[in-house]
Amino acid sequence: MGGLWWWIHARSVREVRETFAEVEVVDDPAAVARAEDWELDEVDIGASAVPAGLDELRATRDRQRALPGFGASADRQVVFLRQAWNGEDPATYLMEIGPDGRRIRQVQVAEDGTAIKTDAEDWPFNPPVVDLFDPQLLDQEIDRDEFERAWAAARWEDGR
Repeated sequence: MGGLWWWIHARSVREVRETFAEVEVVDDPAAVARAEDWELDEVDIGASAVPAGLDELRATRDRQRALPGFGASADRQVVFLRQAWNGEDPATYLMEIGPDGRRIRQVQVAEDGTAIKTDAEDWPFNPPVVDLFDPQLLDQEIDRDEFERAWAAARWEDGR
């Protein structure tokens, strides 16, 4: 796992998330203190030129801003989504997402209909999995009742 890191000077966490796509803002004082000697580039959020990588995230956000649904999920405490995975083991994921884009609970439905539920106790890492400003989320949103029905019907991955 890796990532690109910068010190970004902004008025708020929301301003950073609204300006750059797919970012995680680390504002926990203990985590920030550990990173203070990392020699990271400092960026003012209003600067016309930003480092490579961050410029692409801003360009993505600028394109998204013009689309219907931009930021529609950003201020919600919980969002329920259905996302298809067409990789090696195709499945549909129903997810309960918190205000930081991290999973709270998840149901993985395999092509054969087998449904496995997992929560934070099952994941060694739980990075943000969605960008709540992304306008594409509107097409993936489901209601709480649909998620809860799937959750109730699924079995625990570890057999709890």
